[in-house]
Amino acid sequence: MTLTEKLLLLHEAPAMTWKRLMAVYQQDSTFQLPFHMPPHHLSRFFHLNPRQAASLYRFLHSRSPSEKLHHYKKANIHVLTPFHPQFPERLKQMHDPPWILYAKGNLDLLHAANSLAVVGTRKLTEYGKMAMRVLLPPLLEERVTIVSGLAAGTDTYAHMLAVQHHGTTIAVLGSGFDHIYPKGNMQLAGILAAKHLLISEYPPDLPPRKWHFPMRNRLISALSDITFITEAGKRSGSLITAHQALEQGRDVRVLPGSIFSPMSKGTNELLSEGAALVAKSEDLWCDRWKKL
Repeated sequence: MTLTEKLLLLHEAPAMTWKRLMAVYQQDSTFQLPFHMPPHHLSRFFHLNPRQAASLYRFLHSRSPSEKLHHYKKANIHVLTPFHPQFPERLKQMHDPPWILYAKGNLDLLHAANSLAVVGTRKLTEYGKMAMRVLLPPLLEERVTIVSGLAAGTDTYAHMLAVQHHGTTIAVLGSGFDHIYPKGNMQLAGILAAKHLLISEYPPDLPPRKWHFPMRNRLISALSDITFITEAGKRSGSLITAHQALEQGRDVRVLPGSIFSPMSKGTNELLSEGAALVAKSEDLWCDRWKKL
């Protein structure tokens, strides 16, 4: 098996986690080791109970990764590992990059010179829409790629603006490609897969889970030079993205909002903590970017 085939099989195996794959890599960078282990060795190495170890053993010795890769290829799904030349450098810089990145669309966008994460509330207000309509098109004209999460509200609007203004956009999913969430974005996802880019670290047949979305958010911020928070409630997931961006050394910039709007409580709090305020399109420009 090739390195990609071994890593793909391990990644999709039952009970396999990011940390367990790292444990393999630290012992054997070729990822061959688990395929030579009997169930009781798998149990000890991965700290699995006997039933889990037996299930893992059966999976590793009954699946054909080459057939799986062929199936993905027919579905226009690219499978990238950190050892693949097209794996984005920005994700390699993370302390926990995905072992497998599934992608549909234009892979060149993974290496966009200028990229901006746009995230915010699912309960998008007219104020948020108006601000995005004013702030984002000038950046799209300068070939800034918009990165967001295909969620309802802010994410959807950011992707749609990129499409409408003939820009480029990347959607990072919290599920596999067969389970677009929300379902109302299936048509938009199809457009992005055809002319832009959809990515996920989850196998195509995996439905969304609540804990997937904070994990997805770390990829959104890592792929971007700047994370722009438009609107966010007091406990919004967008605040998680903001803190992840800061941990990754990325800039966080925030749209100020009314003190009376519940959708601006989180963003105004970020401003009070020192985040940069965005009042015009130029406030979202990164000094490292190149103009057309």
